Amino acid sequence: MPLFAYKGRNVRGELMEGVLEAADSGAVADQLFGTGVTPLVIAPTKRSASNAGAGQSWWTSLTEKSVTPMDVQLFSRQMHTLLKAGVPIMRGLAGLQESAISPAFGRILKDLRDSLDSGRELSAAMRRHPDIFSNFYLSMVRVGEMTGRLEDVFLRLFDHLEFDRDMRDRVKTALRYPGFVVAAMVMAMAIVNIFVIPQFTKVFASFHAQLPLMTRILIGFSDFTVAWWPVMLVLSIGSMLAARSWVQTVAGRYSWDRNKLRLPIAGKIILKGTMARFARSFALSSKSGVPIVQALTVVSQTVDNAYLAARIEQMRDGVERGETILRTGTTAGVFTPVVLQMIAVGEETGSLDDLMDEIALMYEREVDYELRTLSSQIEPILITFLGFMVLVLALGIFLPIWDLGKAALHP
Repeated sequence: MPLFAYKGRNVRGELMEGVLEAADSGAVADQLFGTGVTPLVIAPTKRSASNAGAGQSWWTSLTEKSVTPMDVQLFSRQMHTLLKAGVPIMRGLAGLQESAISPAFGRILKDLRDSLDSGRELSAAMRRHPDIFSNFYLSMVRVGEMTGRLEDVFLRLFDHLEFDRDMRDRVKTALRYPGFVVAAMVMAMAIVNIFVIPQFTKVFASFHAQLPLMTRILIGFSDFTVAWWPVMLVLSIGSMLAARSWVQTVAGRYSWDRNKLRLPIAGKIILKGTMARFARSFALSSKSGVPIVQALTVVSQTVDNAYLAARIEQMRDGVERGETILRTGTTAGVFTPVVLQMIAVGEETGSLDDLMDEIALMYEREVDYELRTLSSQIEPILITFLGFMVLVLALGIFLPIWDLGKAALHP
């Protein structure tokens, strides 16, 4: 996404400036208002949002290990422990910087300390490093700052990052076997098209006979690929770059986030995981006494999905008009009937925050079940695909063998 340089003033009237990454200037303004900064100037820029690596040689920058998600996860756990023990945040960051295993992350911590020294809030300091701290991470830290429960937020973030890493590992494990099978079949198709079928062409040509239709189709596809592969490569790269640029626009991001929720298998996992984030952060805000309208504004930034964020903002607008959470949630159309029933009970009993925690647990259990059964869900699709590939290979290879005898007897 593009970078924007900004200048603004915080609630104490102090001048704040920096660089943020966002889809457009309006998104930058929303981020600044969410962190308590009133923007004065927002302009596009090409300079990096962080100077944490300034002064390094190009060889050090090239060979140094970059910051990993595990570094951020460990940082979250350490911050929870330090804040819970009553250690001042500046002293805690100084200790983490000295003990940091990763030099790159140590420089990030130094930049956070410098930003806090200059009067910035922690979320605003972290926002200078969008490639390290995600929008969800920043929004959760902002919730912790607003509620005064930053240590609880860091524990939530640690649990979330651990769950997210476990989810990614499970998906990779489930896709490893199908990936190997599909790669082997594609390789077999390439070998047959390039080396096997052309031999049939020579034999049948010596008998002045015509190859079967499926074999001719495979040969034609092979010849087309060999002749036009540079054009196909350029078109593929151009299509990927165009799609990436489109997704970075506001309309493209909204459309992509909406459509990926409709994917056959991954869509429901993404939806349930995202709604678990929403429920967790909303419960935390509600328990801390944040007004519902303000909580929905901040929580909408934690879902990391433009389509669902728009639905949550629609709920916020409905609450501002005096509607209930149940009515706005029904209108949003992203909650299941069971969740809506739990929201209704929470509003009637005044324990909406506890019910939101239950909703988050329910979604997390469903995501865990979906991941455990992911392999069994992929198997029917894989078997169908392999059956089609085997059929094509059988018709393309065995039909010429069956017709070879007839061609030899009737040259």
